[in-house]
Amino acid sequence: MNRQKSLIAALLLLAPQAGAQLSIVNFAHLSHLTERVVLNGDSVSIVHVYANYPEYEWVDAKESGPEGIACVDDAARAAVCYLRHFELTGNIRSLQEAKGLLKFVLAMQTPDGEFYNYIRSDHSINRDGTTSRKSFGWWAARGFWAMSLGYRVFRPIDAAFASRLRAGIECSLPQAMKLLDRYGRVDTVHGIRTPRWLLYESAADATGELALGLLEWHSATRDARTQRLIDRLARGMIIMQEGDAQIFPYGLHRSWETTWHMWGNSESHVLAEAGKRFRNRDFIRSAEREATGWYSRLLMQGFLKEVDVASPALQPAFDQIAYGVRPMTLGLLKLYDATRKREYLVMAGLAGSWLFGNNPPGVAMYDPETGRCFDGIRDSTTVNRNSGAESTIEALLTVMELAQRPEALRYCHYRRLRQGSKGDQLFALFRNDDGKELALVLDTTASAVQILEGAAVARFRESLP
Repeated sequence: MNRQKSLIAALLLLAPQAGAQLSIVNFAHLSHLTERVVLNGDSVSIVHVYANYPEYEWVDAKESGPEGIACVDDAARAAVCYLRHFELTGNIRSLQEAKGLLKFVLAMQTPDGEFYNYIRSDHSINRDGTTSRKSFGWWAARGFWAMSLGYRVFRPIDAAFASRLRAGIECSLPQAMKLLDRYGRVDTVHGIRTPRWLLYESAADATGELALGLLEWHSATRDARTQRLIDRLARGMIIMQEGDAQIFPYGLHRSWETTWHMWGNSESHVLAEAGKRFRNRDFIRSAEREATGWYSRLLMQGFLKEVDVASPALQPAFDQIAYGVRPMTLGLLKLYDATRKREYLVMAGLAGSWLFGNNPPGVAMYDPETGRCFDGIRDSTTVNRNSGAESTIEALLTVMELAQRPEALRYCHYRRLRQGSKGDQLFALFRNDDGKELALVLDTTASAVQILEGAAVARFRESLP
């Protein structure tokens, strides 16, 4: 008992914001999706994949054949969410929830550092499914991210569990280091340069999830080999960038080969954080290039599902999902941290406003009263009102980080009124419920974004035809 009291006291001391209240962050629905099970003789936590409207009972994943009831993909993301919540608030329950989820992630790791993804309803591991088989790809990257953040958080307060996490990380690190066996190899796909040392030989999106974990591991260890790996992966991400504020595709970082998709595209988040950490201006400039030329257009003209850079006419807008909003929002917040340029803080809030109703059907996708986030927007009028693990967790990660920056959070309640062009400028006008307006303006010639408010936005509006 004394040891438990000492642990709690230590936890409170380590949480400088222990009294902070993130009122819009509600874990109720994520708790509903979570179940304690026994796996390999250990009690672990899983997160059920889907929950369908209107009752939101658990639903198995069957999109790619019989997949299972829960996966590393979601457990790892949920662990990251709870760990961040503990860091920001000192909430001990969040730390306990993270531990159960991390134990599941560890149980799905194989001795060679790869991971299985799904478990079935009988709690056996799905070893054969295309979205579950043993590999070092998407679910391994997310597992690595969760373990690394977990190690950094648990190390000062639970040495035994931190040691388990460290063993898992060091088991997987050689798999990550193998990527550098192809370092420097650049092929051409449909005339576009493509680096081959990323996950899946060009998946900058999946590599971004891995790099977020590597940044956490480096933060805890200052390991020089890890820094070198982050540097090489970041350089690959920069090769995946095309265009600028004037030239298509406007500075976006491609996700895989010639395709950009909004979901899971964390390159700017990685580049901004790594650029600040390692004082690398090239990394920060690359993130700024995407924010200025591409993110501004998405905020002004509307979100897209994907773009094929080799076939520019292919730019579907739907489906839109919360997993597209989190990387953009957090990338802009990290870019603000790296540059202290206020426009990125405002843009982060405008990106997050998608969750609160600034979207084609005008529906609030995240509900702070229930903790649910709807699974997506299917077209300009139709919302998928199911609420599964991915959408719920990605929304929580987004609003949690926005809540730490009230200056950004207040822009989550603006709605786009109008967009257009004026000479070399592209613009959009936004208004909140109190009638306050702002203009987001991209000067394509100067490659600069402006935020106009108050009298400045009024003058700008008067100048419009």
